[in-house]
Amino acid sequence: MISLAGRDILHSWGKFVFTGFGLGLLIGVTLVMAGVYRGMVDDAKALLDNSGADLWVVQQDTLGPYAEPSSLNDDLYRTILALPGVAEAANVTYLTMQVRQGERDVRSMIVGIVPGPTRGAPGWPPYLVAGRQITRGHYEAVADVATGFQLGDRIGIRRNQYTVVGLTRRMVSSGGDPMVFIPLKDAQEAQFLKDNDAIWQSRRRTATNPAFDRAGVPGLLDAVLDSQSSNNFVNAILVRLDSGAAPDAIGAAIRRWQRLTVYTRPQMEQILVGKLIATSAKQIGMFLVILAVVSAAIVAFIIYTLTMDKIREIAVLKLIGTRNRTIAAMILQQAIALGVIGFAVGKITATYAAPLFPKYVLLMPQDSVAGFLVVLAICALASLIAIRMALRVDPAAAIGG
Repeated sequence: MISLAGRDILHSWGKFVFTGFGLGLLIGVTLVMAGVYRGMVDDAKALLDNSGADLWVVQQDTLGPYAEPSSLNDDLYRTILALPGVAEAANVTYLTMQVRQGERDVRSMIVGIVPGPTRGAPGWPPYLVAGRQITRGHYEAVADVATGFQLGDRIGIRRNQYTVVGLTRRMVSSGGDPMVFIPLKDAQEAQFLKDNDAIWQSRRRTATNPAFDRAGVPGLLDAVLDSQSSNNFVNAILVRLDSGAAPDAIGAAIRRWQRLTVYTRPQMEQILVGKLIATSAKQIGMFLVILAVVSAAIVAFIIYTLTMDKIREIAVLKLIGTRNRTIAAMILQQAIALGVIGFAVGKITATYAAPLFPKYVLLMPQDSVAGFLVVLAICALASLIAIRMALRVDPAAAIGG
């Protein structure tokens, strides 16, 4: 039985190998798509792990800095820091934008952190692969290696130039954009302040407003103008708790007294994975279903074609007394062999193609095992059409009847 299938494969090896290669490319794309989803989930979890936070304090009724805009006064962290059970509290800003480096632009998430003595506070990159952390209050940056920046590079963020003094790894946004860390004051300016022309126009309108230019209130106009050129807002406050502290209890206290929204680690993970990535997961799932249907159609077509090419041989086998289950097993083995070849090609293709993708692709062993079983099931089902046709062949066809 096995020799019959093997001989038939060798007889049509060219068609068989090329079909297996084409099927393998489809399987490779399927494995990569599954890896893309796994990579998105892993990026989201790495984002939370690397933040070093136990609680995320954000603007009331928002989903947090990674999902929605959030704006808080930058002095609120002092009140939170005074709560029992709170070890550290740090202001951070997040802004996704294009960062200029020479003639190229790199889409990055700009993270504003407080430099200096707060080194190691929540929001800081937990480790560096080269260089040092930010120590100055302005114009220094730490970049993820995925940006392609090198130590000493000059990068442009808004109207300012920054020197890359450190490099980190696996610091990416929920969308896979590499992070660039800069001093908090610079990040606030980049996110919230207007450009020079807009500031000039705003000051001009304010100066001509009689409500601010009162003879009996000297200094009012100057105070208003100064407020237009400063910024006191951040996107979130990251809180690290003492060992043994209850995140839910402390979060409830902050919500009750500060009228803010607070998320624990499980809640933030649910937002990232359950809301931000959910749509992408559905799209990837639909794409995988389409690929499975196309793969089944290819296998069914090639096995059907191979069976049609040997109708006379099948009739001879029936004429000499070969049982139907032996013929069915021969066709099934051909389909399974086609699936094995295709999966081998697909696995090799996915392994070597994954590092070339701009975003992280995580190939999990369990996905490969599940994919292999699905491929075998698809090949077995696809062979049923050819088996049905073969079993209906009249032995008389062997002698021209």
